[in-house]
Parts: sequence; C-alpha cells; structure tokens
Amino acid sequence: MRSTQRERDVKYDAAADFGVPDLADVVPPGGRVDEDTVTLHSDYFDTADRDLRAHHVSVRRRSGDIGAGWRLRVPGHKAHTDIRVPPTTGDAVPDELATLVSGVALGKPVHPVATIATARRRHRILDADGNLLAEIADDTVRSTAAGACAGDAAIAGYWREVGVELGAAGDRALLRTIATRLTRAGARPSRHSSKLSRALAPHGPGTGDSGTSGVDPVRETLTAYLDTQAQEIIAGDVQLRRGLDPIHPTRVGIRRFRSTLRVFQNLLDPDAGARLDEELSWYAGVLGEIRDREVQRARFVAAVTDLSDELVLGPVAARIESDLLAEQLRYRAEAMTTLDTNRYRAILADLARWRTAPPLTDDAHSGATVLKKAARKAGRKADKRLAAALDDGDDEGLHRARKAAKRARYAAELTRGIAGKKKGKKKVAEYKKIQQVLGDHQDSVVALGTLRALGARAGTTEGENGFTFGLLYGLELQAAQRAREDAAQLAG
Repeated sequence: MRSTQRERDVKYDAAADFGVPDLADVVPPGGRVDEDTVTLHSDYFDTADRDLRAHHVSVRRRSGDIGAGWRLRVPGHKAHTDIRVPPTTGDAVPDELATLVSGVALGKPVHPVATIATARRRHRILDADGNLLAEIADDTVRSTAAGACAGDAAIAGYWREVGVELGAAGDRALLRTIATRLTRAGARPSRHSSKLSRALAPHGPGTGDSGTSGVDPVRETLTAYLDTQAQEIIAGDVQLRRGLDPIHPTRVGIRRFRSTLRVFQNLLDPDAGARLDEELSWYAGVLGEIRDREVQRARFVAAVTDLSDELVLGPVAARIESDLLAEQLRYRAEAMTTLDTNRYRAILADLARWRTAPPLTDDAHSGATVLKKAARKAGRKADKRLAAALDDGDDEGLHRARKAAKRARYAAELTRGIAGKKKGKKKVAEYKKIQQVLGDHQDSVVALGTLRALGARAGTTEGENGFTFGLLYGLELQAAQRAREDAAQLAG
C-alpha cells in the first residue's frame, strides 16, 4: 500500500451566501492563514447495490489541482483511515484497493456511481514553523449520480459545504473553536456523512447514512451503539486484508454487538437477533484462535524472562515461540480464507442492515425506560453469577460470570446518556474492573492447558526439559487463585 493516514474532520452545510469568518485570532504567534482556490474532480466507485456506502466505506479516484490519485476511506470510532494509491491509467480500481474492499463489496464488482466536481477555497492555519494546524475547506459542489444506481435518469446536485480538518500539529481544542465560529456564522452540522451520500441522496439521509435525528430514543440509542461496533468490525476486515493485526478491537466490537443483541433481546426481533448472534459467535471464534496464541506468547515469554537463569532448563523460549507462532500463523491463514466465504459475507450484509435499521419489536416503542430496565437486569444477573461462581469455586462458573460482567458493562455504556453520565460512568467502571479480574483468571486457566501441552512435548524431546514448563504451570495456578481472591473482594 502506498500511503495511509488517519484524519480528523467535521463537515457543515452552508447557504449559498455563506462567508468563512475571520480566524486571525486563533492563529498562534508567528503563524499565518494561507488562502487559495483549487478545483477537484472525483469519481466514486461502489457496487450496484451500494454495499460500500452501506458501511460508510468509499473508494474515490481524484484528479485536479491537489490530491490526484485513488483513496479508500474506512470509518473508525475515533477517526477515518485513508489509504491512498497514486494515479493509474484506465478506469479500473487498482487491484490492491479492490482486494481490500472485496469483503465489504460482498464479492461483487465495483464501478463508478457518482462524479463530484468541487471548487474549493482553502483557509490553511499554520504555526510559526509552517506546520499545518487546521484547514477550512469552503466548497462549492456539483454532483452527478450515475444512472445505473440513481435510476433511469442521472441525479444532478449543487450545494455549498464547509469542512474542517485538523493538521498533524493541530488539536481538538482548535477544532472546537473553529466549529463554534462556523456555526455562529450560519453553518450547520451536515445532514450527510459525505459528499457521496449527498450526491446519491440529495433530499436527505438514506441508506448508508447514520443520521437518526428525530427518531425515538430507543432506536436512536441502539442504532448509534450498533453502528459504532459495526465500524470496528468493518475496519478490522480491511486491516486483516492489509496484513495488519486488528484481532483484538474486532473481537471487542463483536462482543459489544452480541451483548446488545442479548441484553436488549426483548426490544429486537428474536429470530433475526438469534441468527446474527450465532454467526458473530462463529466469526469471533475464528479470530479467537489467533488472539489466544498472541496473548499466550507474550504472557509466557514475559514469565520466562522473569525467571532466574538456573530455573530455565533447555530452549524454553524457543519452544514457546516456535509452537505458538506456528499455530497462530495457521489460524490466521484459516481466518483469511474465512473472509472470502459466503457465510462471512452474509454477516457483513446483515451488519449493514442492523447498523442503520435494527428490527425492533413493539416493546421498543415504550420509551427509554425499557433500555434502563434491561441494563439493570443485566447488572443483577452479573452480580448473581459472580456470587454463585465464588461459592462453587468452579472455573467455568467464573468464566460465565466474566461474560455476564461484560454484558453488564456494555449495557451501562449503551445507556450512559439515558441513565446519567455520572451514574453510568460508575457502573461501567465497576463491571469493567470485575471483567478484568475474571479475565486474568480465565487467562491463567487457558494458560494451564497450553503449558501442559508444551511441557509434555519438551519432556519427550531430546535436548529439552519439561521442568520450566511445570514451574510456569505452578505460577499460573497461583495467579488464578489471586484472581479468585480479588474477585471475592470486588463482590464483597
């Protein structure tokens, strides 16, 4: 891949006579504001069913005064990730980008869906050393949606918008200050997630837009939370195809999504929710095999490093690395194969529907109280499971209590804006701590089985010795006991 960057920006709708306010007082000493005008021509690509747009992903080819070339934009919880490729000849999407979006596109071909021409007046705020702090882009936009996706006749559009993008040297305080100035001057937060969304839905947000303004609080809250988790899963898909390691954040996104399906199951279509929960559980299991080896390699290497030399008999670190890395690579190869299966693509198709229009039951229209009630129930269940598991001293019971604590935590996250930020924050912290302690216990339980297997291999291999693995096994037993005691203190 040629170039990758993270971007932080916001967009505003503006009237035809809008003027960017004077920003001289936000320029640091010795800095300046540079202004110029550039023209841009962008062709956007998607499937005939707009599958990329459904996940807020875009592929763009640009020509004009700046930024010529291809860009793949993938949404993220905190910022977009832009992947750029230099200009190419012909109209085909470069193979490297086509591969990265093959999952989101559900294996379908992509082709031009809209053309957007922009006359941009740029206001670039620079510090004394010439570093970019922020850029305000005052855009006059003309768009044409391709007839293949817009209907028999192409749709043309014309509008003004203003975008603010932080530079590498900028901070969010500056972004907030500029945003305040723009809104006071008459700009309004955009109803559309991008120029492409406006070009394809000129009369208001539709498929692929995340706007939920004006809808009931239950739908709004659930949709916003599910959309955030789907962003993590989709970002993980693209990063896996790039050869990166998004396993942990992807699995966390899956856990939060599944937790929502379970805790708020009375508000969601039970059959559709159960099917998606089962499929997400399957995919999480595929990724979990990779994650387990990652965690164990780091855990065991650190433990061996802490031992004195006389307690490390044989090539212990080499055995850990060779065995667990080989398994990790094998499971990663299996995961990469999974990404191109119809079963996995069906999950992505379901996520596209759920993130914008989750199938709600009649109970969901009873007001926000139903969300708080479900969250409180999840908390009570977590408390009961922890108490029962501590009484029994059963490893599996503690594992189930950990999963219940996760669901209680995520439910508290989802309802924090409804229950009250202070109260919600306290609940999130409470169950997060329980989850972490029980997670330590579960890590030790899983480590015991792995150490037993590694020790058995070392003990029967010439030149190796199982002693150190037995010692590590004993240390993990102690760690598991400490975690039980810590959990008991939290429960008390």
